[in-house]
Amino acid sequence: MIEVEHVSKRYGATLAVDDVSFVIRPGEITGFLGPNGAGKSTLLKMMSTWLPPTAGTIRIAGFDVTREPLAVRRSLGYLPEHNALYETMRVDRFLRFAGRARGLDDERLAGRTAWVVKACGLTEVWSKRIQQCSKGYRQRIGVAAALLHDPPVILLDEPTHGLDPLQVAAFLDFVRELAEGRTILFSSHVLSEVVSVSHRMLVIHHGRLLVDEPVGPLRERAGARGLEGHLLDVVRGAARAEAAP
Repeated sequence: MIEVEHVSKRYGATLAVDDVSFVIRPGEITGFLGPNGAGKSTLLKMMSTWLPPTAGTIRIAGFDVTREPLAVRRSLGYLPEHNALYETMRVDRFLRFAGRARGLDDERLAGRTAWVVKACGLTEVWSKRIQQCSKGYRQRIGVAAALLHDPPVILLDEPTHGLDPLQVAAFLDFVRELAEGRTILFSSHVLSEVVSVSHRMLVIHHGRLLVDEPVGPLRERAGARGLEGHLLDVVRGAARAEAAP
């Protein structure tokens, strides 16, 4: 599971994340929404041990990101917003390299590679160099590398960026299938995608958590306005409150 307790992050005088707390349990897909610059990626980087929190505690699968970063990384599959791949490597060799880096032995690597190739639909590009693959396939390769070691916690930062509508629909179905026994945080600014796949919603604005609630009750409260209208009202209300003298 993911446990975030009173976490803040400062960059000098700038408070990027402001006293955020939430818990995501196994089997739960949680959508993470917010405007550009809201603090989503900063929180994800702290969860993945890229950045240390200025204050507060983050635990991934029971491991503290500050005191036990290697255990956190073993428990985590992370697809960052900017998918970093070795462009000149072939897809098959890249995934073999990723599996070795994760410490998978030959038997385990062969089994997991067969699974991610099928699950992510990589057969067509298996022997191509990554630089020859489309943006959509590069996203799939990044997802495959993130899932290769079968992590219990998955962080997805804008995972559908660059995918066409059919690929988006297939990817969202794939995320639903992944949820059994896993904890998934799905970060995006596309509300329709997040709502279609998530059990809960987190909404962040200027580093502060505005919403942490199951999708069902949120829909009921939104009523005729619809969920998108309701969440936009929440963010606009927070912005007006910040601007007030």
